[in-house]
Amino acid sequence: MNKAQGALPRQKIREMIDSGMITSVTREELINPASLDLTLSEEAFRVTGVFLPRPGEKVRDLISHLNVSVHDLSNPMECGVLYLVRLEQYFHLPTMVYSYCNPKSTTGRNDLHVRVMADGVPSFDAMAPGGFCGEAWVLITPKSFPVILPAGEAVCQARFFFSDTRLSEFELQNQFARHQLLYHLDGRPYEYSEMQVRYNDGSIVLTLDLSQEVVGYVCRGSGSILDFSKGKASHDSADFFEPIYRPKNGYLHLRQGSFLILSTAEAIHVPPEFACEMRDMDSRNGDFRAHYAGYIDCGWGHGKDGEGKGRPLTLEVRPFEDLFVRHGQPIARIRFEQMAEMPDQHYDSKPVSNYTVQSGPKLSKHFK
Repeated sequence: MNKAQGALPRQKIREMIDSGMITSVTREELINPASLDLTLSEEAFRVTGVFLPRPGEKVRDLISHLNVSVHDLSNPMECGVLYLVRLEQYFHLPTMVYSYCNPKSTTGRNDLHVRVMADGVPSFDAMAPGGFCGEAWVLITPKSFPVILPAGEAVCQARFFFSDTRLSEFELQNQFARHQLLYHLDGRPYEYSEMQVRYNDGSIVLTLDLSQEVVGYVCRGSGSILDFSKGKASHDSADFFEPIYRPKNGYLHLRQGSFLILSTAEAIHVPPEFACEMRDMDSRNGDFRAHYAGYIDCGWGHGKDGEGKGRPLTLEVRPFEDLFVRHGQPIARIRFEQMAEMPDQHYDSKPVSNYTVQSGPKLSKHFK
């Protein structure tokens, strides 16, 4: 492998799989344009709490110090309970390659809190520094309703890097001139100078869309079980969520502790030579979480042959205080990063998925 700078594309991830650096990748569809879906093994435990491993410690060796019971993945995971599940993949990364992990959109949109723990790594969602070797496990907590997650289900994804190539503010401004990174929802290009709120750190602040007839969904906190094994369009959304219609008074009440699916007022275009990650908002904008998944693949909103004019992002919002929000209010933040090389397939060149056709707030693929 060469030392091209940036995030590794699909073909480089496949090279690591073919050479045995990553094992147990059993399906081609697990390899995304710039990430790898990680799948659940059958080894699962119900736990009351965890602590992160120290350097040199294996997650498996820590289990004996925890209050655990074996969990059968054919049974539901209860709401508010913490589960620890080993991932099927084993990693022996090259010395110069490190990895960060994000939940998949499907888990985030169903209010599943998912975090990766890796052998000897004293932080969540990381296999770093370079040269990680060992097992990875995933912590899962259903927050709003019980779920069934079968073995083999992909709940998170790993991204691999040679170096940090996130854009600086100066580089972001240059890329706005070179690539159209944002569009208005009516298809008009969005200029760098139009961004009224900036962190001046290379990130883009996105705003809330309350202009559509249905502006989002709020979780009912249902006791119904969402069974991931049943696949697409297998559940009635009304059993879990209720729609939020455009507020007549112009503002939306985000109640503390609720879970909502909302959408951005900007359409994001990720050119194939870039990837994009959602970042936490500054608490000065309000005490809330705007996303669970947080990763946007290269080619999102690009169109199959570059004809695309972006696509809005679905937001997974949990307010930690009562908030009133209005159309155009800052709600999320993204940051672009360069790929090490152009991927051999980008997001919009793949077969149509549940999310390539979204034009506003969108529930997960499991709902009719």
